[in-house]
Amino acid sequence: MATRRRTAREFQAPPLSRADVEALSARYNEPDWLRQQRLAAWDLYESLPMPTTKEEAWRRTDYRHINWESAGILAANGGGARFEDIPAGSREPLLGEQQGAMVAFINDRLVHQESAPALAEQGVIVSDLRAAVKEHPDLVRQHLMTHAVLPETDKFAALNAALWTHGVFVYVPRGVQATLPAHSIFYATQPAATLGHILVVLEDGAQIDYLHESLSPTLGADASYIGVTELIVGAGANLRFVNLQDWGHHMFEFSHQRARVAADGQLDWVTGQMGGKLVKAFMEIDLDGQGSWGRMSAVYFPSGEQFMDLDTQQNHNAPYTTSDLLFKGVLKDSSRTVWQGMIKALPGAQKTDGFQANRNMLMSDQARADSIPGLEIQANDVRCTHASATGKIDEELIFYLMARGIPRQEAEKLIVDGFFVPVLDRIPFESVRERMMAYVERKLLGNN
Repeated sequence: MATRRRTAREFQAPPLSRADVEALSARYNEPDWLRQQRLAAWDLYESLPMPTTKEEAWRRTDYRHINWESAGILAANGGGARFEDIPAGSREPLLGEQQGAMVAFINDRLVHQESAPALAEQGVIVSDLRAAVKEHPDLVRQHLMTHAVLPETDKFAALNAALWTHGVFVYVPRGVQATLPAHSIFYATQPAATLGHILVVLEDGAQIDYLHESLSPTLGADASYIGVTELIVGAGANLRFVNLQDWGHHMFEFSHQRARVAADGQLDWVTGQMGGKLVKAFMEIDLDGQGSWGRMSAVYFPSGEQFMDLDTQQNHNAPYTTSDLLFKGVLKDSSRTVWQGMIKALPGAQKTDGFQANRNMLMSDQARADSIPGLEIQANDVRCTHASATGKIDEELIFYLMARGIPRQEAEKLIVDGFFVPVLDRIPFESVRERMMAYVERKLLGNN
């Protein structure tokens, strides 16, 4: 009697083609250099394998359950989309009382763009990336996937290089201190694929505050966001970047986010991760110049069956550089997180000061958090340390609060709020702290 052989489901690629690349480029009448760049990236994409759990970086992230029949089809350019369709709270200024610039997309469609005259007078550009390709070709061509995230990084990076559907370009000229903040939104409303790209360039001595939000309602079928964020901080420049993610529970995110910081430059990078069905995000800082400084702070709170894999890297490529990372997460229900962190100090990167800490609090017996710090030190005069801890919410403390008349749900909220305070204290924007705590309260109440 013959036995039936069970075959494991393979890691499949989305059903996209070179024709999709050519059609996208033609639709927006792109210049020849960008079309050629896209096609070269597509050839690279086809030559690269899909990441699998056999690779160390993906060993704990199995995304084979994604339905590419919906999540691998490019989102349709909906002509009826309006800026007002984006939730009102996300359209409000969060980095101050006045909005300096706003660029907003629904799926791949630009639905709103504005910039205050004060920024234009300073030469600051906050633009739809598609428009910037034509209006500022030299600037975009110089920096688009040439210095930070490279197409050859992996299959998903190459796919974004070939098929980014929409994006934001932020540019601050040499020595300019932007007087008003920038704000952008990616809002996804279709069970489809969107490929967003953020390119931020600060010339030497420049400064700006920039908030980006990614969000969607929960839909009835799988969707994907295949994104790239590039932050290029010049010598003596200062970028404060806030990235808030609140996808619906149907979204698979595969993203590469990388910063390059030149001598004496400073990057303060804050992340809030709340949504998504599965999130695989690579977040990397390269401290390229002497005296450069980078700080990464994150709050994440998965619930239900959400899965988040946050892979961070702090690369010290020059002497007298400083990095500081603090990621804190609370997990509910049967959610799972993976944090993999690495501090690297290259030969010659003496006087490096690198620190990373990851702490997790579990609110159920089914939740699981894997915390994997790492050091790779090739210099002999450094101070590099790491710390991680995972534990259950303190039932004794909950009992103590309930014994004083505080309902359990409110007691849990007090404990969770206190757990996140060390990260929230790093955020210099009160409205951002309030938004993050609103996310936390919604999660605690089970409103997903």
